[in-house]
Amino acid sequence: MEFGHDKVLLDRVLAVYKPNCRYLQNTSVTAEGDPQDKGGRIRLRGDFHIPESCYIADTGHFNAVEFNICFNQMIYFIMIKSLKERVLRAFDSWTMEDFWARQLPDMFIVDFSSSFRHAMRGRRFWGELDIVRAVNREGGNGQLIILDTECRYGEADILACHGKVRLALRNNTAPEAA
Repeated sequence: MEFGHDKVLLDRVLAVYKPNCRYLQNTSVTAEGDPQDKGGRIRLRGDFHIPESCYIADTGHFNAVEFNICFNQMIYFIMIKSLKERVLRAFDSWTMEDFWARQLPDMFIVDFSSSFRHAMRGRRFWGELDIVRAVNREGGNGQLIILDTECRYGEADILACHGKVRLALRNNTAPEAA
């Protein structure tokens, strides 16, 4: 199944970012089975634009901080799109409102690795993110959804960098009160 760009949903996902840090511009999502099943994969392909760094003078190249920010924007979008389209069973008990309430406080990167192979200017480029594994399990503080992901970025047809990221999401029946 393939799902084209959803501007309204993307704008809502990126609303948690400062306006000058909304880098993800265009998306498509493809579901090839469910990541809870062996071989299942959900992929996001996105186009990015970083007009200028949000935290440092221009380094002239895409770096680890921008890698992470772009990853976060892709993972938020692929999760909410997977929930909306009901292509990831790990989210069966979630509503769209559950996602919005949990987007910032209940989603954690627990393992992150990245590898840079080619210099990339990083102003206009593409990125891909795959959810390759999803597991519901008991954690020390309640139920968790564990997502294993792979991502990569490049310019034109040249792959510049890639990484693997594991996330843990709190999966309580209701978000905890503040």
